[in-house]
Amino acid sequence: MAAAFLALGDSYTIGEGVPADGTWPAQLAAILRAEGHDLGTPEIIATTGWTTDELDAAIDARDPGAGRALVSLLIGVNNQYRGRDVDAYRGEFAALLARAIGFADGHAERVVVVSIPDWGVTPFAQDGQRDVAAIAAAIDAFNAAARDETARRGARWVDVTAISRGPARDLLAEDGLHPSAAQYAQWARAVLAQTRDVLDGMRRSKA
Repeated sequence: MAAAFLALGDSYTIGEGVPADGTWPAQLAAILRAEGHDLGTPEIIATTGWTTDELDAAIDARDPGAGRALVSLLIGVNNQYRGRDVDAYRGEFAALLARAIGFADGHAERVVVVSIPDWGVTPFAQDGQRDVAAIAAAIDAFNAAARDETARRGARWVDVTAISRGPARDLLAEDGLHPSAAQYAQWARAVLAQTRDVLDGMRRSKA
């Protein structure tokens, strides 16, 4: 049976504006399968606009179950967008991370947390009505909280924020806000080393 991959998040995981095979979880799984890993199609629990509490409620509704070889978690941009408190986010994120680890049978090393990208660099935000420096600072604060909780629980952290702020910032979907499949390909490559390590470790343990 193929190893199970569960991807938890919001628009950046469901891939707003891109085809299903263009999302970063789908591209990541395709790369890993091409490398010889027996990895199934990602099960995605994510919807555009979700905050931490909305993702938590959706997990309750879906009840995805444990036994996952790989779990990803990328959540928080909508908390920031709606002006929610970063300390409240920390607590809600920590609870979601604990659930993600549970889906990986308690193996924190099988959980990959992906940072929140900076939407303040996109044309959507460049309307003269938004303080893009404040957006960047808030994104950094939310990411710092998530990174701290990730380290505390022994899960894996991958930074895609730098990608979103670099040359790939122009690789966007038609809405001028969300990444295109081309930018998600760079995210998938950033996540690849961590997920490859997870699957290689599992393969060695079965040998």
